[in-house]
Amino acid sequence: MIEKYLEILKNAGRSLHFGETLTAGLAEGFAFASMLAVGILLYFLFKLLVKKTIYVIIRKTPSKYDDLLIKNRVLTRICLLIPAIMVKYYANDALPSFPGAVEIIIKVARIYEIVVYTSVMLALVNTGHDLYNSFEFSKLKPIEGLIQVIKGILYAVCVLLITAFLLGKSVSTIVIGLGTLSAVLMLIFQDSIKGFVGSIQLSINDMLRIGDWIVTGPADGTVLEINLTTVKVQNWDNTITTIPTYTLVSSPFTNWRGMSDSGGRRIARSINIDVNTIRYCTPEMLEKYKHYALVKDYITQREEDIAEYNKANRIDTSEIMNGRQQTNLGIFRAYIKAYLNHNPKLNHNLTMMVRQLQPTEFGVPLQIYAFSSDKQWLNYEEIQSDIFDHVISAAPMFDLKIYQKR
Repeated sequence: MIEKYLEILKNAGRSLHFGETLTAGLAEGFAFASMLAVGILLYFLFKLLVKKTIYVIIRKTPSKYDDLLIKNRVLTRICLLIPAIMVKYYANDALPSFPGAVEIIIKVARIYEIVVYTSVMLALVNTGHDLYNSFEFSKLKPIEGLIQVIKGILYAVCVLLITAFLLGKSVSTIVIGLGTLSAVLMLIFQDSIKGFVGSIQLSINDMLRIGDWIVTGPADGTVLEINLTTVKVQNWDNTITTIPTYTLVSSPFTNWRGMSDSGGRRIARSINIDVNTIRYCTPEMLEKYKHYALVKDYITQREEDIAEYNKANRIDTSEIMNGRQQTNLGIFRAYIKAYLNHNPKLNHNLTMMVRQLQPTEFGVPLQIYAFSSDKQWLNYEEIQSDIFDHVISAAPMFDLKIYQKR
């Protein structure tokens, strides 16, 4: 077909008295351009055909997984091969007088084919990645690092194939030659290698997931991405911190996932009681404290237990130091515990206690240890603040003072 078309062009050139050399050059150049234009036109026609038929069928299927082929343009990228195929098979017929040019054109076409095949493979890798991310377990085992490694390998293979083709040597020969440069390559790509190893360790050991709240160095926020060489963290002020992946393996960091997965967020804060205000309770103090509903039953029951103990042991209670007695700090602790038990914003299935810590020069630390049922930061801080607002305000009601350095 091309031969006949080429002959028609030559006859037209002869009729215009161009001369044989010019006629052949113009005719073959125009034939090649026409052939290339037909290849490009076929590409657009096949691309349109794919969109109007195959894509329509894919969109109508109940499964959403095949829609990923459309998203990543796998089929339309395959259509890019059509111009190269046209050039490879018809360049000799279109340019019979220019074998040198044909050889160069075919080489360019084959390199173009390698690039297109690589592009198709990359699209398939992206499709597989999107398919993996559509499942819930992908949040537990992100594979962004592995995907980047696969893409890097595809790019490397593409370059190797092109290099081997241009040099006229086998890929194995090129690879052996590159072996001598391995030390240099490792030095150049040491960050990528460390990042790859780090991302595998993070994934296998389940140390980090997208969405985790981590604290390390300047980063304090939610993990957005886990890549081959970096981890992106969105801090609470909406700034973005980029951390080398290997750093999270070689250096310690705090992951708050355990708290997020549990039934509550821990409250472990203390107030310091002035030791000069801690004392045994007198009958008048006990009568006063019984007006506080949360500890009324506690005080009554303790009085009965203490009276029974002192009587059984024949203790002279005329002296307050003898036998067992209640203290205002002990009753205050019972009050706080009762207050926490009545707080609907705390998780009562987890540990909840009010305890004394080691006394210091700042007084006796009284620690509240509990878990808020709401783990959101803002709500958690509100719950914690409300508890301590109440506790600090209630301390004077039990004749206690909060230590404050003057």
